[in-house]
Amino acid sequence: MNTARANRLADLMLLGVAAVWGTSYGFAKEAVSYYPVLGFLAIRFALTAACLLWPLLRELKRGARALLRAGIPLGGILLVIFLCETFGVVHTSAANAAVLISLCVVMTPFVEWWVFGERPGVLIVAMVGLSALGVWLLTDGVAIRFNLGDALILAAALMRAIMVASTRKLTRRYAGSTLALTAVQALVVAVGSALLAVVLLPTEALAPSASPRFWMITLYLVLFCTVFAFFAQNYAVRRTTATRVSVLMGSEPVFGALFAVLWFGESLSERGWLGVGLIVVATLCVALRGTANNESTPGVAGREASTARG
Repeated sequence: MNTARANRLADLMLLGVAAVWGTSYGFAKEAVSYYPVLGFLAIRFALTAACLLWPLLRELKRGARALLRAGIPLGGILLVIFLCETFGVVHTSAANAAVLISLCVVMTPFVEWWVFGERPGVLIVAMVGLSALGVWLLTDGVAIRFNLGDALILAAALMRAIMVASTRKLTRRYAGSTLALTAVQALVVAVGSALLAVVLLPTEALAPSASPRFWMITLYLVLFCTVFAFFAQNYAVRRTTATRVSVLMGSEPVFGALFAVLWFGESLSERGWLGVGLIVVATLCVALRGTANNESTPGVAGREASTARG
């Protein structure tokens, strides 16, 4: 696959991630009403790792060093993200969570600047500002009253920005399976959550939920919001910049808003819909500009992808 086509595919995959993640906050909030957060995370990511067992075993036969060197620290970051996100959504609304988490778009260019010394271009900075304005309008232009849940979601947004930059950095010399890398990350989250659950929760709270609804939600989150989403993110980060990934996934609150309207019967004000439009414009501008650049020259991301593929 040539560089331009690979980058277009990466863009589409990232928009798919944004779509399914936009639905995840409401479903996760419902899931933890049936089962404790730590137990829910342990089950969700254990099932994710089980889905990816075959590519993991195949990659381990080739050699575990590079896989574990990248997967274990990234899994640790992912564990912190999901602890903050899931405990956060318990203490705030799904709408607040979807809006606040998207602030990782604002944070990522500066994390990337700090990690790689790459100053973001004028277009990216402008589109990040446009996305931030869109998020503000989605809240109806009023300040969100911060509580514990909001603070945890904001911490998760910062960790997401760090995660995207760290994935790019740690996978530079990793030429193996993206699915295997995702499996290692899932195992780290599953084991970490299970250990915390055993230490912090009473024994009776650890009995699996008998609710069919809980298991339906969990399977949806595993297959779409975890297996597909993290494979797509790992695939895309290795072919583009962290800031570009973050801006494309910054359309997540748009999909979250549409899901809330269509599924839960919520409504958006005119200002809210204007915010949705601004985020869509910012996302499309970054995607179209990036495709044009990639068709003319491979750039830094293209060279790094070639190196990663060996």
